[in-house]
Amino acid sequence: MTEQQGPGPGRTRQSAIYRRGTLGQQPRVPTDPDELEARAHKEMSAKAWAYVSGGAGTGASVRANRAAFDRWQVVPRMLHGTTTRDLRSEILGTSLSAPVMLAPVGAADLVAPSSDLDIARGAAAARTPYIFSTQGCAPMERTAQVMGDVPWWYQLYWSIDEELVDSFIGRAEDAGAKALVVTLDTTMLGWRTQDLDLGSLPFSQGIGIAQYTSDPRFLRIVAERVAAAGDAPSPLEGTKGAEKVRAAASGARTLLSQSRRHPGDTRDNLRSPEPRAAVETFLDIYSNPGLSWSHIETLRERTQIPVLLKGILHPDDAQRAMDLGVDGIIVSNHGGRQVDHSIASLDALVTIRERVGPEPVVLLDSGVRTGADVFIALALGADATLIGRPHIYGLALDGADGVRDVIDNVIAELDLTMGLVGAASIAEITKKAFLTGPA
Repeated sequence: MTEQQGPGPGRTRQSAIYRRGTLGQQPRVPTDPDELEARAHKEMSAKAWAYVSGGAGTGASVRANRAAFDRWQVVPRMLHGTTTRDLRSEILGTSLSAPVMLAPVGAADLVAPSSDLDIARGAAAARTPYIFSTQGCAPMERTAQVMGDVPWWYQLYWSIDEELVDSFIGRAEDAGAKALVVTLDTTMLGWRTQDLDLGSLPFSQGIGIAQYTSDPRFLRIVAERVAAAGDAPSPLEGTKGAEKVRAAASGARTLLSQSRRHPGDTRDNLRSPEPRAAVETFLDIYSNPGLSWSHIETLRERTQIPVLLKGILHPDDAQRAMDLGVDGIIVSNHGGRQVDHSIASLDALVTIRERVGPEPVVLLDSGVRTGADVFIALALGADATLIGRPHIYGLALDGADGVRDVIDNVIAELDLTMGLVGAASIAEITKKAFLTGPA
């Protein structure tokens, strides 16, 4: 690859912000990650904030992800004469202008309407690949159109219905997905205390199930359930008095939310059992608690695109994935949302890279907030990193433009860090050259 010419994304981004500053204009999306989070918190509803920011249990895993980055320090080199940086790389045939991708985040309509489409617009504007979530709020085909010529991957939650698994994979391939990411760590929802204390599960409102309600196999299952249910009793049967009134009001709001998000006319949906049946069907079949290595072994027969496993934290699991011929792994603890007191993803990355060696594709997810974080992850062996919560905070503040700004800020800081320490390319970012930290 040839070197990129010009000042690079870091100085270009700095210059644009400072020039607007001379006109009294401050960034709508803060460059400081703590301020970004704080401002997004103010814009979000309580339920949206709980879902996006919350972790499992006490939140120890969320804190551990950040503490892991803080244990490492960058050691800049001087008088290196590096004036241009090349941030480009290629992962399993997907070209990256920088080693950053957007992580899959489900139910983002809690934060903003048309969330998936706006995230895609922001990603496309930043020329950054986006991993579509199975728990997305827009059908993958629509989101793919918004991405244009910018590549995207598809993340799969493995349903207990195998035909639905095949349908999702086939749709993703037909729509142009460049890789399939199978999430392993959400065979059940973790103990998410912030959501639990609000009694809030977005999927029960019909939020985050658009991949399902746009799927022919899923809709056949729903139709079969509706036909089999016949004259089922009202869910309010047995409740009395004020409790019944409150339940009826809450149920009406839930039905309206389900009906608005179900395909078709909202008024027709309000008179139909299908929206509620779709939610109930989803809750029954969306993930498979029995997911095992034998399921993964079937993937080579089910798809021709590269396959990555997301949620790997133990080096033995990483090695087994490689032995099965998986194309890559994503080291992730789901942003600390599944298991309290989980090992930090960055710590797991170190031991996994030591086990599998330098050749296999290994990406890092969870805890990445800044360009300096990306630099550390690359130095410790990641081929690229995934950005999760930060781009959702950008969405909350400024829609598609906010998503783009978050990406641009991360890449700008990565570029400046490389220039300041003396790394001219991604390949030059190594632990030996630039890091000090745990023995």
